[in-house]
Amino acid sequence: MFVDSHLHLDFDDFAEDREAVMARAAAVGIDAYVNIGIRVRSAARVIAIAERYPNVFCTVGTLPHLADEEADVTAEEIIPLTRHPKVIGIGEVGLDRLYGNADWNTQKRVFSAHIEAAQQTGLPLVIHSVREDDSMSEMLRRAIAEKPFAFVVHAFSGGPLLLKTTLDLGGYFGFGGLLTYRDNEHIRHAAQRVPMDRILLETDSPSMVPAPLEGDRNEPANLLTTATLLAALRGIEIDVLAKASTDNFYRLFSKAGRM
Repeated sequence: MFVDSHLHLDFDDFAEDREAVMARAAAVGIDAYVNIGIRVRSAARVIAIAERYPNVFCTVGTLPHLADEEADVTAEEIIPLTRHPKVIGIGEVGLDRLYGNADWNTQKRVFSAHIEAAQQTGLPLVIHSVREDDSMSEMLRRAIAEKPFAFVVHAFSGGPLLLKTTLDLGGYFGFGGLLTYRDNEHIRHAAQRVPMDRILLETDSPSMVPAPLEGDRNEPANLLTTATLLAALRGIEIDVLAKASTDNFYRLFSKAGRM
């Protein structure tokens, strides 16, 4: 069985057929999901989906693209939300000037607030980092030196620096549809190199559909495409990857409890 450790079941893309989407995922072995928050002040939306389904968990956070909308968010605002039993992590949050245009200093300030919340609660941080390896590595190393916290770099696409930083700091790596794209040899290299006990699988549905389905809506059943490729890259059976990635998920997101 697999866990889709990062997706957005609350998005309107799934409003009409969410149960059918989840049924298709269950048919290929998806056993649990993490509905990822993108606005702290819309946490009720992601929590409501998690409350509706016993095998759906959620996180609360501010996507870097939306940092300007929540420029004044603080750890003190985030932490009470994490007391909900279905909230098992903080994020997604991070740094991204490629796909978003939020003010750079605001992105860093919002990221720091989420780091503080992770440090205080002990919940893992779900990190969004796109082509900001230098700044991300610097902020992570400095923060973890002050007070350690667990984290996963979602949809890992970093270069050698972020790869080394994540390995050095005990972070986890989320792999999804990006792994399947022809030009992403560096991601496939990372997926082959990282320790088996640091790998999580994800879809980022409805985004990041694996090749050759680009342009379609992504959904959690497509996790099997990524898993099949990743198992082949590592020269292992897919059942081995399923067990390892699921074990890793419940180790990192320990609040979820083993289903």
